[in-house]
Amino acid sequence: MRTTLDLPDTLFREVKSRAAKEGLKLKELIAHYIEAGLRNPPPPASQTGPHPIPVAIRRKSGAPLTPARSNAELHEILDKEDLANYRRVVES
Repeated sequence: MRTTLDLPDTLFREVKSRAAKEGLKLKELIAHYIEAGLRNPPPPASQTGPHPIPVAIRRKSGAPLTPARSNAELHEILDKEDLANYRRVVES
């Protein structure tokens, strides 16, 4: 059955990269994760405790930190890794 999922870009790239590393199709890995999640549901929230509060780090001056690389640079790095992983899988 076909369906459409809206995933955050970072999550999609991570799953896509892992699928390439494991030599699987993206749909195979996602199906595996869904099956595993259904077979092993998380414990009720009352057993896991509260979720941690995210912390934002600031410089001593109070100014927010700026990333070392731009989004475009990060996308380029990820694209190169995806291509290298694809070639590795295809050539093996």
